[in-house]
Amino acid sequence: MEYRKLGNSNLEISAITFGAWAAGGWMWGSTDRNEAVEAIKASYDVGVTSIDTAPIYGQGTSEEIVGEAIKGISRDKVQILTKFGMRWDLAKGDFAMHSKNNDGKDIDVYKYAGKESIIYECEQSLQRLGTDYIDLYQIHWPDSTTPIDETFEAVSRLIEQGKVRFAGVCNYDAQQMAEAEKTLNLVSNQIPFSMVNRGIEEETVPYCIENNKSILAYSPLERGLLTGKIHNGYQFQEGDHRASHKHFQPEFIERTNALLDQIKPIAEAHNATLGQLVLRWTIERPGITIALAGARNAEQAVQNAKAVEINLSKKEISTINELVNNF
Repeated sequence: MEYRKLGNSNLEISAITFGAWAAGGWMWGSTDRNEAVEAIKASYDVGVTSIDTAPIYGQGTSEEIVGEAIKGISRDKVQILTKFGMRWDLAKGDFAMHSKNNDGKDIDVYKYAGKESIIYECEQSLQRLGTDYIDLYQIHWPDSTTPIDETFEAVSRLIEQGKVRFAGVCNYDAQQMAEAEKTLNLVSNQIPFSMVNRGIEEETVPYCIENNKSILAYSPLERGLLTGKIHNGYQFQEGDHRASHKHFQPEFIERTNALLDQIKPIAEAHNATLGQLVLRWTIERPGITIALAGARNAEQAVQNAKAVEINLSKKEISTINELVNNF
């Protein structure tokens, strides 16, 4: 495994980080807790020391699973990345979405990052995770109803108290990051990026490179689309959000699979899967520090981790870049 520092901090995390959204079941058509725990343990055994989760993933379920999985591992050997600012139990802030929880009950989710809410959320997360500190605490989505300085003053207080080591953001643009920086040093921005979703390269990536902020790419496999296993007519489980997602409509699936067919020979030359090649390419991109990869079971987790073993030549990277640019 490769380990990379976040921004100007001394926090090193694994280049492939375990993304625990699907492990929480919410929006992914349920979860098997035992399999999710085993997936995290298996990835740790092959060098994935960093786990990214959030309270909203399964309304606490994902954090509980992470807490269970790291029991027995020395706390300083793992890096826990979690988030705040999405409430399903408080109707405040920006309305985000109507959804259903893992029991099928209707819930309304709000993006809210008020000071007292953050302090409360942190305590809840620490309990679920079974730890007394969080390595990287990230706002999940911007909240237009709360001043950015109020939000990050609350995170500053948590850092002073030793409950949080470093602060990051998710889904912030360059302007929002610059505003937050006036209050608190940020080390990272977690933002969607993949071969077929590269919008952040226009403004956010250049800002992060210039200001020494790490980018944690989420959905680098585009929610499984870039594994090559999704085809037209693919049946998703009930409650799986991908069924209605724009990238899982017939035309987009066909275009993506055509791209994957073109890069497949490079994967085969390295005795690697398409997913592994995509992950390796992702962490080779300028400004991209970490790729977050989800797994529903131990086998998937180990496969993701092995992506770092691929050694791409400059010519191979150039070939892939050309194909991706033509997409």
